[in-house]
Amino acid sequence: MSVEGIWKVAVATPFGTRRTELTLSSADGVLQGVSRGEKETLTLQDLRLEGNRLSWYQSITKPMRMDLSFDVTVDGDEMTGTAKGGPMPAAKVSGHRQSATQPA
Repeated sequence: MSVEGIWKVAVATPFGTRRTELTLSSADGVLQGVSRGEKETLTLQDLRLEGNRLSWYQSITKPMRMDLSFDVTVDGDEMTGTAKGGPMPAAKVSGHRQSATQPA
């Protein structure tokens, strides 16, 4: 299964929905990714694809410092799952991969 591409992702937090754009690609067979959010751009850490389950970590600094752990299931061009950070409850994550003909 390929998860490469540009994904528009929404994270439903207690402080409102946060939107980010994930760019997933592979180099020399290794999956890598970048998250471009409302306030910062981050490299995804420990990015893993096992079957249709995708997981990664990222450390945000804005609006507050927090390590986030993402665990999503990918079904074609859709992803759903959760993000967990610190003492906060798990937040719902949803995303859609942009097609090559859609603007980013």
